[in-house]
Amino acid sequence: MPPGSPHGELGGFLDPFGVVVDPELLALALTHRSWAYEHGGAPHNERLEFLGDSILGQAVTVQLYRDFPSLSEGELAKRRAALVSTVALAEIARGLGLGESVRLGRGEELTGGREKDSILADTVEAVIGAVFLSTDAAIATRFVLDLIAPLLSDPERFMDALNALDPKTSLQQEASNRSLPHPQYVTTGSGPDHDRRYTSRVELAGVTGRGVGKSKKTAELAAAQDAVTRLQSTAH
Repeated sequence: MPPGSPHGELGGFLDPFGVVVDPELLALALTHRSWAYEHGGAPHNERLEFLGDSILGQAVTVQLYRDFPSLSEGELAKRRAALVSTVALAEIARGLGLGESVRLGRGEELTGGREKDSILADTVEAVIGAVFLSTDAAIATRFVLDLIAPLLSDPERFMDALNALDPKTSLQQEASNRSLPHPQYVTTGSGPDHDRRYTSRVELAGVTGRGVGKSKKTAELAAAQDAVTRLQSTAH
């Protein structure tokens, strides 16, 4: 922790970006729901994650639109999906050492939660939300662009991210290729908050994909992957 850092014991990963975040918001952004459950149902970062996801998407969309004036809507969408994917955001989090600062419950700690792509990516989005609420839209946008700058400036890393598009994007592309509406997910959860399980189902072109996971996002990703695999097998 650098001397004089404005972010105290929560970690100095924000210092290189020149942003100062309200300490309570930063603590909330770094709080996973597993920790919250073990501490009397304390607040956790999912609302901030929701906000940050929107800010991230807008900032990336505008930047790509300006940087690639000759690209079609479909190509711009593919690049945006690569930059905001779970894989890309988790890579950004690891570069910041963000996993060391996340507050996790004992179960997630024991099962390697600090290295899970989904937890790392969600935390990045929550931090973006905290930056927005602590500063303003312009500073939050600059912060987002600084986060993704290493990917944009390195063609090889960007192509790796592009090739690692999540299954939901791949399924959406399948729908577009077949001139079908975007696939809709039906996702339900069961079990206590600290050990919740989600089941998701998605249909496209008569094929049904199913998936389960410890979060709504992971269940939907699993369902999308199942659907993509089934569609590809029926095409051969």
